[in-house]
Amino acid sequence: MKEFDRLVEIMATLRGPEGCPWDREQTIDTLKPFVLEETYEVLDAIDRHDHAALGEELGDFVFEAVFLAQLESEQGHFTIADSLRAVADKLVRRHPHVFARDQGEARLDSADQVRTRWEAIKAQERGGDAAPRTLLGGIAPPLPALLRAYQIGLRAASVGFDWPAAADVMAKIQEEVDELAQVVDAGGAAEQERAEEEMGDLLFAIANLARKLGIEPETALRKANEKFTRRFTSMERRVGASGRTMAEMSLDELEAVWQTVKHELHESKSAE
Repeated sequence: MKEFDRLVEIMATLRGPEGCPWDREQTIDTLKPFVLEETYEVLDAIDRHDHAALGEELGDFVFEAVFLAQLESEQGHFTIADSLRAVADKLVRRHPHVFARDQGEARLDSADQVRTRWEAIKAQERGGDAAPRTLLGGIAPPLPALLRAYQIGLRAASVGFDWPAAADVMAKIQEEVDELAQVVDAGGAAEQERAEEEMGDLLFAIANLARKLGIEPETALRKANEKFTRRFTSMERRVGASGRTMAEMSLDELEAVWQTVKHELHESKSAE
């Protein structure tokens, strides 16, 4: 708490009359890209299991929250203390199986039970609103589409609307692949819109398969992107060292180099 209070005081000083001109110019809108950047830097540190970097990035992440709260406080909307109080109250309220056992609340033994109870409590909280939100309405539209699809699946599953098993989702994926293949075979500009729709259905089903397997798809895709980038860069360097360019090589030649690099990087990782 001492260090948190110090951070809040530093932020107030930066925004004060004798503070930093840049900080004084910022608004909640201008801070959006920085909030997004810090979020992904935290995720990157987690992906790399770089604990030192994660500690630093979490500090930057918390700073952005304090910065936003300072701006809102100056406008008389709320303070960072209000935000902390609200989330603490919400956590206690939505975990009655932990904090209200002495009041007869039953113990929950699985994450699925907790998720179902959580959504039920949220629905009760929305019940008193003049315009209550729907179950899926609380998912932030700006989320990356793959992560949003995952969250949509979680919310739907919390009320029992879900495939029974991962194998059922795989059957759905095959169905979507077949439908997309039909559109591709038909070809033509007129089919472009339908192809986009079928591709969306396929990606949505894949996100739900990841959920059923206990895999967060955004993380999985980030790791796949990094793996491809690492292999492709190694291939590019190998081709460059031979005095050739990738553009002048045939697909078969590129594939041969790719397989060599893939094997070498796999062996190198296995030896670590």
